[in-house]
Amino acid sequence: MFITRFAPSPTGLLHLGHAFSAMLAHDMARAAGGTFLLRIDDLDQGRCRPEWEARIFYDLAWLGLDWPEPVLRQSTRLPRYRAALQSLWERGLLYPCTCTRADIRAAASAPQEGAPLHGPDGLIYPGTCRPAAPPTGTMPMGSALRLDMGRTLETLDNPLSFKEQDALITLGDLTGTIGDIVLARRDMGASYHLSVVLDDADQKITHVIRGEDLLAATSIHVLLQHLLGLPTPAYHHHRLIRDERGRRLAKRDDARAIATYRAEGATPQSIRAMLGL
Repeated sequence: MFITRFAPSPTGLLHLGHAFSAMLAHDMARAAGGTFLLRIDDLDQGRCRPEWEARIFYDLAWLGLDWPEPVLRQSTRLPRYRAALQSLWERGLLYPCTCTRADIRAAASAPQEGAPLHGPDGLIYPGTCRPAAPPTGTMPMGSALRLDMGRTLETLDNPLSFKEQDALITLGDLTGTIGDIVLARRDMGASYHLSVVLDDADQKITHVIRGEDLLAATSIHVLLQHLLGLPTPAYHHHRLIRDERGRRLAKRDDARAIATYRAEGATPQSIRAMLGL
């Protein structure tokens, strides 16, 4: 069984990098006689727009992709995410955090901290709000919640690993390279890391196909899968599509949007050729 997915956010136009990831996943699923799913990552309701979602459907269909209905939307799954957070809270692995990004920058840049360290989510949290003992009582609503990485790692009996294409990768020093990651955000209810792990498990995803920029985050996902008793899929982190300066594409690169190429006369076949597919 081979089940994979493409999970874009409806916050702008899809560009060539999105096209490559979606088409590669679709191709791999088709070659394996499996299933390709489309999932909409719309947790950030402040930035998501219905018109962008409609463009996602149109662009992917124009590229020749198809998927079963209905499409899963993360905005409908907040109770599922909350239940997972509650289970981690009850195990003493979460704590509330009131720090802003400016607070974290200031604390991480303090002279006694040395050079600031960066992880998959940017600056590694310096532990400003981390309590000496697990918090008790009711899990706070509408608050940012962080995973106490040190306490979490103490619960592990053996090192964790995941399959990256044909290689087996063992998780390293998650305290020093990742730190206390956010699992619940004040403005969205759940973080990307928590939502993607739960969504992949509930959709029975067997193969995660995504850009190599997310390889570092995979250790977080494997750890959460272990904590929540979820299966770990196989991973394939593909090359990134970059501009002429070597920078990876972002949604601000409207000149490389699929819609722009289509308007200029490109065909799905020419897009494939351009991307090396």
